[in-house]
Amino acid sequence: MDDTYTTIEHRCRCETKVQGSRFIADVFPVGERVQAEEALEDIRKTLHDATHHCYAYRIGKKGEMYRLHDDGEPGGTAGRPILAAIDRHGLTDVLVIVTRYFGGTKLGVGGLARAYGDAAEQALREAGERICYLTEPCTVRFAHAHTAAVMRIVSQLHARIVETKYDEQVLMTLEIRRSLAARLRDELTGALRGQVEFDPV
Repeated sequence: MDDTYTTIEHRCRCETKVQGSRFIADVFPVGERVQAEEALEDIRKTLHDATHHCYAYRIGKKGEMYRLHDDGEPGGTAGRPILAAIDRHGLTDVLVIVTRYFGGTKLGVGGLARAYGDAAEQALREAGERICYLTEPCTVRFAHAHTAAVMRIVSQLHARIVETKYDEQVLMTLEIRRSLAARLRDELTGALRGQVEFDPV
């Protein structure tokens, strides 16, 4: 089961100069479209005197949602090379904005595409990468005497304890990597000899 995706490690800003023009690339982690729009608006306000704010983003655990924008540059010279840089790294949940301050020299279509693509590439390298896992919840109910055995399996499979309630029995809500969910249930059932219940979350 493919339950991994790659995103950036942290927000980053890099600046390059090409024949007098300044290209400022900002990279943001974003999980939804509204976050991308808010970050873009913030950059537009902060760098309000810039010539262009071109961008691209890819969102979703499979990168299914994307958008790109040339912001007045010739079609295909800004948003597309920025998105291509994102895709070369295999990233999702990321927004890259490249702000241009025109320096007086026209770069031509090819020159613009290279400048925007290179600025995005440099910033993405600086932002770093991290692998994330798709998870799913699992709630288990068991006797207090089995707590140590449950904790051992939870630790071995790197499940995260979300909540624990102690009553007549222990009710523990976990978050586990999707590909390990079935194994968690099997190991708990075996270790506790069936004396465990799995509740709907």
